[in-house]
Amino acid sequence: MTTLTRAQLVEAIYTEIGLSRNDSALLLGAVLDKIVETLARGEPVKISRFGTFAVRQKGRRVGRNPKTGVEVPILPRKVLTFHASNVLKAEINGALADDEAE
Repeated sequence: MTTLTRAQLVEAIYTEIGLSRNDSALLLGAVLDKIVETLARGEPVKISRFGTFAVRQKGRRVGRNPKTGVEVPILPRKVLTFHASNVLKAEINGALADDEAE
């Protein structure tokens, strides 16, 4: 199993759309920057047929150190969540079913 990297995305844009590698990198960077800016403002990002990214606020709570059992306060923080679209879920489940059939 390999991880899809930013460089591979740039190469795919270059190959499939025909932009130069430099322009492909700039395009990908601009799209990712826009997503980050929107999430930083606390607004969700919905990509049709892919899913929704959203920032959620988690409150203060008490955690526990698993080794010692000592209670540790966990400060409030923001977390990024992703909910896959039904189209993406179906695509993944179809791909998994194809892999199992082989």
